Amino acid sequence: MGLQQFEQRLERLVEGAFTKAFRTDLQPVEIGRRLTREMDLLRRVGVHGLIAPNVFVVELSPEDARRFERFSEVLARELADAAREHARTEGYAFVGPVEVELRRSSRLRTGRFAVYADFVEGPDALPAGSLVLPDGTRVPVGEEPVVIGRLPECTIVLSDPNVSRRHAEVVRAEGTGAIVLRDLQSTNGTRVNGVPVREQELQDGDEITLGTSVLRFDAS
Repeated sequence: MGLQQFEQRLERLVEGAFTKAFRTDLQPVEIGRRLTREMDLLRRVGVHGLIAPNVFVVELSPEDARRFERFSEVLARELADAAREHARTEGYAFVGPVEVELRRSSRLRTGRFAVYADFVEGPDALPAGSLVLPDGTRVPVGEEPVVIGRLPECTIVLSDPNVSRRHAEVVRAEGTGAIVLRDLQSTNGTRVNGVPVREQELQDGDEITLGTSVLRFDAS
């Protein structure tokens, strides 16, 4: 997702009210550019390649913070997605979940902002990873298995008649912490990027198909 698509997605999410709210010197795409630039400037070599900052604080002037307040959650979420997409494009990894926080700063004039980026490990220093549901909800993958199916007690419940009661699970591999998808002998099978699998280590951006439902794996 390029920064232009990032801005277009924000506009669609909040419709015409977005344009009215952001009739100011500061536009969200400027924040997106600064955030991705901070990732490029602060990237460093990790054990398995390049790693980029994963936690960002965006400081806004009081006036801009007031104008953005109605859309702050949407903006933070879309900025986080922009960081993930930039990392995917550039081949960066993260040491923990991507988080973006918007803060008000009285020292900034209207139209001015600051972005601070840092490397923050996830719980128990496990590699980051989450499953993105069709409605955009994120389910982090921790130490406990994430079970997907139709049963109410599953971690992710899919109301899809083509999904088995306990269809598949996503677990951490012992020793490495890698995230692995396992089919639980489902009736209709499980696919990763269109290919049927029984067990497979997930990679950033993989699409998981269970019945007619599609989930995405994000390494963040």
